[in-house]
Amino acid sequence: MDIRRLALAGVVLLVAGGALILLLGRKDDAAAPGDRHQVAADHPPPSKGDVTEFLDDYNDAYRELWTGSEGAKWQANVDITEANSKAEVTATQALADYVGSREVIDQLQQLRRAEDLNELEERQLERAWQLAANYPGTAPATVRKLLQFEAAQNAMLYSHRFVLTLPGQEPREVTPNELDEILLASRDLRERRAVWECSKTVGPTLKDGLAELQTLRNAVAVKMDFSSFFGLQCADYGMTSAEMMLLMDDLLEGMRPLYEQLHCWVRHELAARYNAPDVPRLIPAHWLPNRWGQEWPGVVDGIDMDGMLRDVSPQWIIEQGERFYMSLGFEALPLTFWGRSDLYELPADANRRKNTHASAWHIDLDQDVRSLMSVRNDFRWFGTVHHELGHIYYYLSYARPEVPPLLRRGANRGFHEAIGTLIELASSQVPYLQEIGMLREDDAPDQVRWLLNEALTGPVVFLPFACGTMTHWEHDFYEEELPRHQWNVRWWQYAAEHQGIAPPSQRGEDYCDPATKTHINDDPAQYYDYAISYVILHQLHRYICEQLLQQDVHAANYYGNAQVGIYLESILSAGGTRDWNRLLYEATGEPLTASAMLDYYEPLMAWLQEQNAGRDVGFQ
Repeated sequence: MDIRRLALAGVVLLVAGGALILLLGRKDDAAAPGDRHQVAADHPPPSKGDVTEFLDDYNDAYRELWTGSEGAKWQANVDITEANSKAEVTATQALADYVGSREVIDQLQQLRRAEDLNELEERQLERAWQLAANYPGTAPATVRKLLQFEAAQNAMLYSHRFVLTLPGQEPREVTPNELDEILLASRDLRERRAVWECSKTVGPTLKDGLAELQTLRNAVAVKMDFSSFFGLQCADYGMTSAEMMLLMDDLLEGMRPLYEQLHCWVRHELAARYNAPDVPRLIPAHWLPNRWGQEWPGVVDGIDMDGMLRDVSPQWIIEQGERFYMSLGFEALPLTFWGRSDLYELPADANRRKNTHASAWHIDLDQDVRSLMSVRNDFRWFGTVHHELGHIYYYLSYARPEVPPLLRRGANRGFHEAIGTLIELASSQVPYLQEIGMLREDDAPDQVRWLLNEALTGPVVFLPFACGTMTHWEHDFYEEELPRHQWNVRWWQYAAEHQGIAPPSQRGEDYCDPATKTHINDDPAQYYDYAISYVILHQLHRYICEQLLQQDVHAANYYGNAQVGIYLESILSAGGTRDWNRLLYEATGEPLTASAMLDYYEPLMAWLQEQNAGRDVGFQ
């Protein structure tokens, strides 16, 4: 079936499913978990043996069903067809039916009351409860519709054809990579605006599906006594929605002085680049090199990051990523990684479509690890490869008998991202690039300008998007059940408030710009993971540099250092068996704090203040 028919099938699923929601909801109302709380309280506390028996059986079944689900999801992402989408729904439904079954929920309610549980048992039971909350068998009809709508939404998202019409040219189909390339390179504001607006055309097609997902995701979470779907996802950190938002606001407040200085410098640079008559207080979104303004590469003149990789192949980039980890003492990637992964961009005449968002996969919670990428020989993909392999080596490190399948995951979701981005940061350090021959010894760039580029492509620009626009919008979307006639205006309200960005023209509610961000659809209410990961990674990086390498945090080289590998392995191998706060404190000697990240950019702050002397720095 071709892509247009697949998209049409997705629409049919959405419309047909919507008509059943009210009826299905009535069926689900018959058996909420709260109705059984008194029953659970009337039973005597379960024994230690009951807990052991349940967890042994649960872990075996969970791993088997996870493998089937992830395998089907993988196929649906590397070859987007109606048949694969249906197979994904079926396999995911099987996993959901088990982890959220009435029987499992009843047992968990009893077993969580058991006395003298050790930490490993407590963490497994809590993890199983959170899994049940995503797919509660107490709301089977809602769960079925949720899985169907998610599959249909993803099919529509990744099968969308972007058709670009540039001034004076005929319309032509383009890939997301091509849109990104033009936004990075073009100096023509008319062309840039056309590209930016083209990138948003997928939004309206996803709006109806997103409305249904809002209702369905909240319904399953509330059934299990969480405040909303957002609140359910925050539980991975042992935090409520309110506590998570306080953390986000604290991070934003800490970064704001530096971000305002950077924002001021960038808007003056871009105004000059595009010959604008005035310097706007809010940066027009199409002036920026990223579709959502979450990173700003290419703003710093004189640093040709891509030039370092012009003469190498995409395969070399992946192999070098593997060499990095092996130099720390990690094993070579399994041969199955190379045989089963989908690593390169599809040719224009390919007979299939795939998800173009880079990702790492742990198919069987053991040695079947894979990555889905579209690697090109540029610096962005160089960093992305090191990042995604960080996830892969995290998977392999905790895939061991001491870690039950239920806890073969990061210490929290942010930890997983932190490890990947830590190595991504390490891969951008000048000494490493010099050692592997990407930079000559006498060709090191100016340190401040290199740091400036890191800020533009890293946390200083990213946190206002991740902690600000994305997380605040998703919080409102689920916690406040933000109505659809406010989606776009709320999105751009937050973009202005936190990022200092405005659309090139008024964006009414006939658009759905939030939905153009893939995570809103297929990885929802978790984007703060990336923000937290930046905080954690800078804490880990500072410890590695000061305590293990005795090197400057701005010019460190992990490559070939076995001690760094041993340190990282001690963190990775724990998986989800340890409380993340305690694990972080033991690894760094401090609780979660943004101080390491702020210290890292302190030299840049001084430079920006000099550059912006006499300018009105704020953008609100």
